[in-house]
Amino acid sequence: MVAHGIDLWGVDLAKVHVTRLDGAGRPLEGDVVHHLGVVGEEEIETQDGLRTLPAVRCALETSLQATDEVAQCLLDAGLRAKAFTKEELVAEYRRMNQWPFSHPLGAAVAHADPLSGSIAESRCLWLFRVGGLPRPLLQVPVHRADGSLVGVIDWAWPQFRLFGEFDGKVKYGKLLRPGQLPSEAVFEEKRREDEIREITDYGFVRVVWDDLDRPRQTLSRFESRMRVAS
Repeated sequence: MVAHGIDLWGVDLAKVHVTRLDGAGRPLEGDVVHHLGVVGEEEIETQDGLRTLPAVRCALETSLQATDEVAQCLLDAGLRAKAFTKEELVAEYRRMNQWPFSHPLGAAVAHADPLSGSIAESRCLWLFRVGGLPRPLLQVPVHRADGSLVGVIDWAWPQFRLFGEFDGKVKYGKLLRPGQLPSEAVFEEKRREDEIREITDYGFVRVVWDDLDRPRQTLSRFESRMRVAS
């Protein structure tokens, strides 16, 4: 996955996993884990001088070694990076569906979405899914009356008149203009949120990294807003 330039989170990089083409080798040799698999010549690619399998196969095989949450983040990241399409992902999963232990990937494949804007957003989407919240719309634009864009919201539940966004330090770093202070970027983001509230009359829930360590409390914040809207 590293060779394909796909964002990684939660993937154990302590060992290198390779697929043997000759059927030889022990399962584990030092820091290298050997896998046996059927590989067609047309599947072998070269990335920065390394022989590798297609990104979609690498993503699915890596996901087989991971938790459901990590798999969701990885598949979203592959789609976001345009390393493969959703159609290619579904087709490859169907081809691999008879492999041992591949069935648990069905939910992650079905919910994989290129519109998930980051690892953090994918972790939140996974939390919404396993927590039983309705799936939100992703990357929803909000416009002023004159048609100009106020901003794009990470998640929207129109049925509950509710928006959600993930806030991280990287986000505010990206918002900085030359010479602008981080505090000024945060202030502008607050003004943007206030304008969006005025235009839409939607509620707003923001999530930060620490909230992902408190999944039940984080879900409750969304659930309480949804109950009020209902």
